[in-house]
Amino acid sequence: MHFRHRRPPVAPVTPFERLGAFVYRRRWWVIAAWAAVLLAAVPFAPRAGDPLQAGGFTLDDLESARTRAVLARELGETPSALAVVYHSDELAAGSQGFEAAAASAIANVPSARHVAGVVSHVLAPRQVSADGHTAYDIVQLDLSPDDSPESLPFVRAALGPAPGLEVSLAGGPAFYGDVQTLSESDLRRSELISLPLAGLALLFVFGSVVAAGVTLAVGGAAVVVALAIVFLVASLTPMSIFVLNLATLLGLGLGVDYSLLMTSRFREELASREGEPIDSAVEAAVRRTVATAGRAVFFSGVTVLLGLAGLVLFEFMVLRSVGIAGAIVVALAISSALTLLPALLSVLGPRLDAFAVRRVRPGTGTDGRWARLAHWVMDRPVAVLVPTLAILLLLGVPFLHVRFNAPDATILPAGVPSRASYDLLASTFGEGEFAPLELAIRTTGPATSPANLERLYDYSRRLAADHRVTRVESLVDVDPRVTLAQYQLIYANAGGPRDRYAAIRLEATTRGDLTAFTLFTPYGPNRDEARDLIRDLRASSGLLAPPPGMTVGVTGGAADVVDVVSRIGADLPRTGLFILVTTYLVLFLLLRSVVLPLKALVMNSLSILASFGALVWIFQDGNLSSVLGFQPLGFVETTQPVILFCVLFGLSMDYEVFLLTRMKEVWERTGDNRLAVASGLERSGRIVTSAALIVVLVAGSFALADIVLIKALGLGMALAVALDASVVRALLVPATMRLLGRWNWWLPRRLESVLESGARNAGDPTARVVGHE
Repeated sequence: MHFRHRRPPVAPVTPFERLGAFVYRRRWWVIAAWAAVLLAAVPFAPRAGDPLQAGGFTLDDLESARTRAVLARELGETPSALAVVYHSDELAAGSQGFEAAAASAIANVPSARHVAGVVSHVLAPRQVSADGHTAYDIVQLDLSPDDSPESLPFVRAALGPAPGLEVSLAGGPAFYGDVQTLSESDLRRSELISLPLAGLALLFVFGSVVAAGVTLAVGGAAVVVALAIVFLVASLTPMSIFVLNLATLLGLGLGVDYSLLMTSRFREELASREGEPIDSAVEAAVRRTVATAGRAVFFSGVTVLLGLAGLVLFEFMVLRSVGIAGAIVVALAISSALTLLPALLSVLGPRLDAFAVRRVRPGTGTDGRWARLAHWVMDRPVAVLVPTLAILLLLGVPFLHVRFNAPDATILPAGVPSRASYDLLASTFGEGEFAPLELAIRTTGPATSPANLERLYDYSRRLAADHRVTRVESLVDVDPRVTLAQYQLIYANAGGPRDRYAAIRLEATTRGDLTAFTLFTPYGPNRDEARDLIRDLRASSGLLAPPPGMTVGVTGGAADVVDVVSRIGADLPRTGLFILVTTYLVLFLLLRSVVLPLKALVMNSLSILASFGALVWIFQDGNLSSVLGFQPLGFVETTQPVILFCVLFGLSMDYEVFLLTRMKEVWERTGDNRLAVASGLERSGRIVTSAALIVVLVAGSFALADIVLIKALGLGMALAVALDASVVRALLVPATMRLLGRWNWWLPRRLESVLESGARNAGDPTARVVGHE
């Protein structure tokens, strides 16, 4: 078999080293260019959240969305609605005081911008609670669900005084509006927590105020510019509000990570040139740093970009926008680490260690703590591998009973206005009252023909007999006392029904061959019973199957959940395959090994699986909910594992790249696998752990967020990175490297020839290799 062991060339001039030389020569121009970009970005970065939207969890081509569009187009149903909730412990609906106050509150709302109409509780007795102390009016809006929060300022401004009543807003628009507000406050809180903690961690790692400050400044610069670009992009195309938090998390975490790796390598290279003239030593250190650590940063950044590119493959706006914004952030983090940081290092030189608070020596030997740990693991690889692998798999076990659902008001804290209003309405009216299902039924010929009325009458009774349905509203459910024959007589009148209630119902539900049924259930959209009912309604056979000659489209909250979960589940394998294949190819080009990239993919998957299990155990099952300050959801929001997988796959691969590139340097120089593992871990172990600590601190600060989704993303990311940098990289990697031995570096001769030829054509003299059998 053929194993690769490269001899280091004399005076290599790789593209990355040329970049380092260029930045050193033009250091002041590079710093000036970044200063100009930062100056231009500063006015826009604080406004990054302004054009972002809180929706993006649905698609126009889903069945529920298509059905909703048909009802809006042919029956004139409004695309979204808002509830104005009235409550009083003393006054009761129907009393003069209650109704006068409610009328005062709602009087100007019908004329507010984006309001299409108001359904008053006075005309709809079901909008009044059984005890009479709570009622609500439905404000119909002319905006799509994603755009509906735009109506909130106008509706709030139109609401008048309501003496003796508590008036609040509920429904999707109010929920999304609060999500947007809380997302921005969560970001401010996390910045206040994470930045000082990251600064202290860097101070501990480097032992120097200047080194820590430079690293943090470069990471911060990437975030500021990235947020400004996000603002500009979001002004042109819809982007989710969740981009704000994730972009900051990724930008700060990766920016500091990359700067940490580069700065550490620069200090190591500079220390190795002690005694040389300062200028030549600094130049050589900068060139070597960009050639080695810069190359690792570039390839690790590419792996993160590939993970985020997987999100762009989804059609959902919330996922696509996270992928787009994440790619912007990562590109800026790579750029700042490869240009701005080397320029600053070129200027500072040995002054990088100024204002030292502790002495830190770079690990360069093979007898340090990390090397001793590597040797300890390699002396007993199976004894370390088996229990460590078992622990990671055990942590992932809870993911086997995961329940996916869409976000609702329960992701917000109980004290938030829209959540408090939702809880009040759910407790007094039942959660199903605000999540009815709508059936768009297309008949053969007019819906009011005697034959179609007979089928619709029978269909309505079958639906009402189902134990999951509390009532049905349709053109054949005006009054339970009316028989089929009477309905046929009522709707047979050429001039329309003479009965006032039948005429109103017909006008609201039916046009030509289209009629709408509204089904009320005891269940909210995220309940399993509601989702099962959707599947039964859409089945072509069974007790709830459509009548012969008719087609039925189903929409409503539960239908949205079913469609979204199904579509994401269908698209995920394609995205996963894309990430796995492209990441393998990038690592293959970097490491020139068939085995190491495959092993890296497996290692990454283990840490991600463990974090998924923790996500279910905490947020679905409710463990640690009192400690983390949230109410258990009973489910995992559908997009969370997708975002975590795509982000973490690239982020965790960062540490694998940092570690393996150092091992590869030693292997190419010595051909000794054991020495390569020990020396590589000694040189990179502290840096990888420190870099992971920064990400854990930044991501962990989001665990204090008010929105449960952001809390879960932050905690899930912190857990995965902590496991990856400690358990996986410190234990599993040395154990598997020892067991595989020289097979780690196996590369078929034909592939090696292809790579050598390509590298020589690209002008990379480091491609010269020597084969060892």
